[in-house]
Amino acid sequence: MILGAGGDANHDGLPVLIVTGLRQEAQIAAGPGMTVVCSSSNPRQLRELMTTFDPLSVRGIVSFGVAGGLDPALESGDVVVASEIVTRDRRWQAVSPMSDNLVALPGPGRRRIVSGILAGSEDVVLGQASKAKLRAETGAAAVDMESHIAAAYAEENGLPFAAVRVISDPASRALPRLAMDALKPDGKVDIWKVMRGIAVNPTAIPALVSAGRDFNRALRSLSGCRSLLLGESAGSLVGADI
Repeated sequence: MILGAGGDANHDGLPVLIVTGLRQEAQIAAGPGMTVVCSSSNPRQLRELMTTFDPLSVRGIVSFGVAGGLDPALESGDVVVASEIVTRDRRWQAVSPMSDNLVALPGPGRRRIVSGILAGSEDVVLGQASKAKLRAETGAAAVDMESHIAAAYAEENGLPFAAVRVISDPASRALPRLAMDALKPDGKVDIWKVMRGIAVNPTAIPALVSAGRDFNRALRSLSGCRSLLLGESAGSLVGADI
């Protein structure tokens, strides 16, 4: 299990809080032993959700979902388990880097599992140049919009924190602006907005198709990662007592 079951007996039986950005991620994570929150890729909304949450009702926090690739070696579907979370002015340690024996295991769907730094961002990082700049500034393997908020909340409330993120758009690929602009507050895609955008700019179609393939590949890999949350893999991602 991503957060160890040992430690304070007062935590026995409490669920793990799973922080996600998209409805699809929340659906994958949902189940026994998990309390799931979804920000709909809105950092402000996530912060508001976290202020209404009772930290005594969970035994740890896991940021779980897809991420933008910053490390050029990573492909869509590859899994990053956070060693730490960084922003331009803050840094949070995850409970532990991944154990050596788990790194050696094949990833879900034959994708790689690596330990690395996650960068937290308030905005979607779309272009290749922006990704390269963030990589140079932080040394991060990937970027998402929830992990830094979840890590800060965990630190403020004395809770252990971990993050599992799957690469969706790799470092070599720009994420189409239209793909993000068409995202509704509930995490669903506004199909009509996509169609109107394509009508205005038909050249966006190839990039949208590629982004869709990457995203679907990432979701399939993320589905395989749920077994890691449940402790069904050979070994544990981190061995922290709670």
